[in-house]
Amino acid sequence: MTTAAQTGTIESKSDKNARTAQGGATTVSGGSTGATEPAATRGRTSIADVVVVKIAGMAAREIPGVYDMGGGLSRTFGAVRDRVPGGRPNVGRGVKVEVGERQTAIDLDLVVEYGVPIADLARDVRENVIDAVERISGLEVVEVNITVNDVHLPDDEDPERPVEARVE
Repeated sequence: MTTAAQTGTIESKSDKNARTAQGGATTVSGGSTGATEPAATRGRTSIADVVVVKIAGMAAREIPGVYDMGGGLSRTFGAVRDRVPGGRPNVGRGVKVEVGERQTAIDLDLVVEYGVPIADLARDVRENVIDAVERISGLEVVEVNITVNDVHLPDDEDPERPVEARVE
């Protein structure tokens, strides 16, 4: 991922320091104060980075052909965590974001189903992620970088499904 310092398009160093002081939250609207201001503009709205991660993760998983997300090691740990009683699936697995005051850049690591055209899948994922993040958060998405880490083959063993015995 290109850093904000390299591009200068996402946030300045002072913006990043201010965001860090807020605990990873990003200001979407500065707002104003005073009883004479309209109610809708009184105050400031901040969005934590994890919010963008979850929105992007959910939007990517909605596209048919995305089998899983994350690299091999993170998928392994995720599978273990998902089996623990009370554990929840991590929708942020395979998603990295860089969030500025008004913009965000997103990196996704995908595992695709065999036979799905990767270029078409990447386009659909990119469009869905951009639409969801911009619609829900109000942040402008400057880029969505997609890395396809693996292809799920039909013969791959799925730990969710029981393996049929070959002999009786």
